[in-house]
Amino acid sequence: MPPSLTRFTLLWLFLLPCALCSAEPLRIVTEELPPYSMTVNGKPGGMATEVVQAVLDEMGEPSNIQVMPWARAYDIALNGRNVLIYSLARTPAREPLFTWVEPIASGHWKLYSLDPNLRLNSLDEARRYQIATVKDDVGEQFLIDNGFEIGKNLQSSNRYDINYEKLRMGRIDLWIVNETNANYIVKQLGQDPVQTLHPVLDLDSLGGNGLNIAFSRNTATETVARFRQGLEKVRASGKLQAIYEKWQ
Repeated sequence: MPPSLTRFTLLWLFLLPCALCSAEPLRIVTEELPPYSMTVNGKPGGMATEVVQAVLDEMGEPSNIQVMPWARAYDIALNGRNVLIYSLARTPAREPLFTWVEPIASGHWKLYSLDPNLRLNSLDEARRYQIATVKDDVGEQFLIDNGFEIGKNLQSSNRYDINYEKLRMGRIDLWIVNETNANYIVKQLGQDPVQTLHPVLDLDSLGGNGLNIAFSRNTATETVARFRQGLEKVRASGKLQAIYEKWQ
């Protein structure tokens, strides 16, 4: 074998793993957060899912959306390669941890009770109550950062609808949740949120910059750029606005 061919072969074998890395498929993770993301007839659905899917279609990217418990999705996006996550609250603490793309919904968080007579004047007053949270979500992180403790005054689970059931059964006193998410869950049970849920404390400092689409920090810049370009094409075509109007 000529020396030049040998050098070429060795160079190709060296570069091959890098070529395979660049071709690594995009992994997309989300949670059960209706109406933004949820399982519908066994498939991922919801408003945010439709936005992400429209961009993937525009890019010609295979759909690989996985709905899973939030703690797992968050860990995958925090530590994995080529991962897209939605719907992620954008807060100062999370700002350097992800590459942010697009806010897709506002984030109005509240503490809710079923007791119409209960009202809190401060977060400190909530410490004597049992509060339902979702593991590693922004609400739970917020309360832990403010001195609340799982097993003491926080009861952590994997789903928001489970927490509402806990509230209805009297197993917890308060429910920390995004307002839109709470209203959707209650309506799905044929109940009127205005008559059923009673906000006892608005958490205006919690929502950050709303709910977002973001990428793991270990995602190739080319992938993020392609997604942003696809998003702009979906926006320019009117598809993005049509999705938002559908879910209003």
